[in-house]
Amino acid sequence: MGVGHYENFPVASLLAPPALRGAIRAIYRFARTADDIADEGEAAPAARLRALADLRGAIDAIGRGSPGAWPDLAQAVRDYELPLRHFHDLLSAFEQDVSTTRYERFEDLLDYCRRSADPVGRLLLTLYRRSDAQAAAWSDAICTALQLANFWQDVALDWDKGRVYIPAEDLRHFGVAELDIASRRADARWSALMQFQTQRTRALMLSGAQLGHALPGRIGLELRLVILGGLRILDRIDACDGDVFRCRPTLRLRDWLAIGWRGLSGQPHERVPAEPPGVGA
Repeated sequence: MGVGHYENFPVASLLAPPALRGAIRAIYRFARTADDIADEGEAAPAARLRALADLRGAIDAIGRGSPGAWPDLAQAVRDYELPLRHFHDLLSAFEQDVSTTRYERFEDLLDYCRRSADPVGRLLLTLYRRSDAQAAAWSDAICTALQLANFWQDVALDWDKGRVYIPAEDLRHFGVAELDIASRRADARWSALMQFQTQRTRALMLSGAQLGHALPGRIGLELRLVILGGLRILDRIDACDGDVFRCRPTLRLRDWLAIGWRGLSGQPHERVPAEPPGVGA
């Protein structure tokens, strides 16, 4: 449900209703294509922006009834009346990724997430025929939290791409400099900074978690698993004192077993016991 190749996106999984899988695949293909244009390869920024502009033109063409190279997406838009503004929001976020590599305030980062992550949730809600304001608010909270968790998980990877998603105001508040990121310095200041990020991300995720119970059947179960997976990543970050440089958080078999059990049983989320750094790297 976020960028970074949409690791959290439920890509036509076995839990998705069969009737929706084609539409989900079409949305994913578009988002993945746009993400790769902005993020992968050696293309110059101008070339990336031109390619994203071509995708914007393709969305406009679908709105005029011309499927072009996106017949699957055009059919999904037609069959489910998907709002095209959500695709335009995604493209604006990917265009921003080409030109913006730093964020001064947390509010600036949230605005980016509003366009890079939240539209995916809104599109899925449209597929599920849920358009009420409460469901949309829950969805936005979950999608933004998943995006933020991905940022905290991938600090080192993003640095290697020339990007820092941790707001500059937070770096200053905790006495952390970009040089600390470059040198992979995970000292007490860094640990405090990362704990601050995981705490507010966890609170945001939990504020939308009710959507996993409001959606019916397999759809609700899948969302509960996605939420629990995101929370588990945050727990892994805390368990290694925020040292995502040396132990990038991943989910292992026992994590998925616990997530599956809690998702099926409806048990509340429980924090992962602390483990020494290096475990799960």
